[in-house]
Formats: sequence, C-alpha cells, structure tokens
Amino acid sequence: MKKALSIAAAAALALTALAGCSGGQRGGTVNTDGSTSMADVMGALTEAFKAEEPDITVNYSGTGSGSGISGVLDGTCDIGLSSRELKAEEVSEGAVAHVVALDGVAVVVNPKNPVSDLTTEQIADIFTGKITNWSELGGADSAIAVYGREDGSGTRTAFEEIVGVEGECAYLNEYGSTGDVIGNVASNENAIGYASLSAVDGSVTAAKVNGVAPSEATVKDGSYTIQRPFVMVTKEGVTLSESAQAFLDFAMSPEAAEYISAAGAVYPN
Repeated sequence: MKKALSIAAAAALALTALAGCSGGQRGGTVNTDGSTSMADVMGALTEAFKAEEPDITVNYSGTGSGSGISGVLDGTCDIGLSSRELKAEEVSEGAVAHVVALDGVAVVVNPKNPVSDLTTEQIADIFTGKITNWSELGGADSAIAVYGREDGSGTRTAFEEIVGVEGECAYLNEYGSTGDVIGNVASNENAIGYASLSAVDGSVTAAKVNGVAPSEATVKDGSYTIQRPFVMVTKEGVTLSESAQAFLDFAMSPEAAEYISAAGAVYPN
C-alpha cells in the first residue's frame, strides 16, 4: 500500500520545514546495511535527515536482515537494519534493537484472483502444501504457486514465525527481495506470496487476514496480526560516531513520524 504522500513529497516537506535553518555543522558518513523491506523507509529518512544535516552522508545497502545484523556485529557497518525481531543468539552477541517503525507483512495475490480473504489457518495450509488448489478456497481450479523470500530474509522469518510455519513452507520459488516477490505474483494469476505492506502497490492485491485488511490503522491497533518491527541495530558497548548517533536519534524522534508514514510504515509511538 503506497501512501498518497510520496517519499519525494516527504523530502520536500522536510526541506520546507527546515528552510531558514543554518544547516548541520557535523560531517561524515554513516553506513547502514540490511533489510530490503526497509528501503522505502530508509529513503524517506535519509532524504529528510539530509535536509537537516547536509554534510552527513547516509549510505544504505539492502543485503537482507541477517546480513545487516552480522555487519553491525562484526563492524562492517555502523547501523544494521532488520525487518524482524532480534533472535536470542544475536542479542547474546551484543546486538541492540531500536524499533523505528512497524510494518504489516501483506499476503499478496494476483488482482485477477477472486480469493482475497483468508484465515491464518488457511494461509498456513497453503504455504505448507496442505491446500494446493485455489478451488479449495472458492477460486479457480488451478494449482497454487507459492512464492516467498530467501532463507535469512527478515520478511520470511517474521511471516513464518507469526503464521506458525517455520521451516515447513513448500515454496515453488524463493526470491531475494520484496520487489521480486511482488513482481512475480503480479505476473502469475495463480500465485501467492508475502511482502512488506510498505512496498505493496496496485499490481497485486493485499488479502484480508481473518477479515481484516492490512493498513496503517490496523497495524497500529494490532487488529492486523501479521506484522513485524522495522529495527535499527547497534552493538552493545560500541560507541557510534557523532554522525551515526545523529541519524539514529533522528530516526527515533517524533519528527520522523511523518516520513515513516509517507513511506507506508507506521511510527510505533
């Protein structure tokens, strides 16, 4: 679901709001790495932050949540990005979570598919191969093509944990990014997959789950149950550079709420 307010518009708001300010006095580079699902949120935040701190460059690399967490733990990036909660072993290694947003994990189908309201149990049965034909759900007599993310993806981890299908999914194809899942569901009338709600556009249909449509409001009030945090990750005992701390502080501040919302996610406070 794309918001009416685009990321570009959010950046313009930032520039307008900050017009007349003297500009940041700090300089430097902040390297972030991790979740591909956080691309839109990171784009909005970095553009807005740039208006406030023009001499600080924030780099974003989308290599997946697991890679981003590993990167911050081994010191190859300043801030890791995860679209799932941290695992116990990652916390024991020193990973510290800073929740900057909430995101629904949308169950997406092709717009030509008449099946657009599923229970959590039906979703679990589809992804584990117990339900294999759309006719079992009131749709066409066609085999279901189950698409998902690659192992290590934060979206996959969150989806499988919430739905209760960890390690049991029977994927026809696995993809390396949210965009790839959406694109392939859009091109196959019989496909189903999951993707960050913030990335869902008109090319696919975000199905209702237990009668509740995914939206900013239903994620925030908890009625849409397939949701996860967007997390910036630091390492315990490691002091961030002044530039990196400034960016983290900005991302966690109330000022960031409008930009996070513009990117299709939900400010958590």
